Amino acid sequence: MHTRFLGTGIFHIVLLLVLTIMIGLNAGCSYNRQRQRKAKPVPRFVKKVAVVGFRSARDQGSSPDVIRSAISGGAFNAEPVPGSKVDWLTQQLFDRLIRIDRYNLVSPSQSRGVYSTLVNSQSTLSELEILKRIGNAFSADGVLAGYLYRWREREGTDYAVRTPASVAYDLYLIRPSDGAVIWKGVFDVTQKSLSENLLEMDTFIEGGGKWMTADRLAGVGLNRLIKELSKPSVSRGSQP
Repeated sequence: MHTRFLGTGIFHIVLLLVLTIMIGLNAGCSYNRQRQRKAKPVPRFVKKVAVVGFRSARDQGSSPDVIRSAISGGAFNAEPVPGSKVDWLTQQLFDRLIRIDRYNLVSPSQSRGVYSTLVNSQSTLSELEILKRIGNAFSADGVLAGYLYRWREREGTDYAVRTPASVAYDLYLIRPSDGAVIWKGVFDVTQKSLSENLLEMDTFIEGGGKWMTADRLAGVGLNRLIKELSKPSVSRGSQP
């Protein structure tokens, strides 16, 4: 059986770190790196946030396909994701937002209640219009919502895999007054060994030098996005 292994020796890690720094000086970046550009800080006027959370970009039973985000228009390779994983990731998002204690939060259950009401009563509304109305219903400064495009579990163990975990999702903070995207984050990663991609050193370290489960990989992505959401704006941040 063909397997791949992650080296954990100190010398190996130090050597690879040096190589990573050297490579990082070059202009070229991997596809996954492009999907994880640092977001701009959230403006200071955003105090109250309605957390809608995630939705699966593809319905159960549908085939994988390249689709565009209904919010940003960005293209993703998408496939159906179980509802249990969508709910789990949404709850993880909300729990971590509570811990940073920066925003007055409207819970996903409250936001989704309004979402369901709008979809059932006005089926012609666009996704963006629905999110705007959710924000206005709670007098929120922003609505946090995104899509889960891929959730592939690893095949193997912590130290040897046949197929690595792969997760992709995006997250947007929408201004209810006009639907403008005032913050966005994207996580689109298929875990690779360091020998395959030295630019993934931080993912390697955050994963403890192991092949991660999809849950663990998705959590790494959330940690990064929450870190960006928690940063104070460097500007005065008055609302346009």
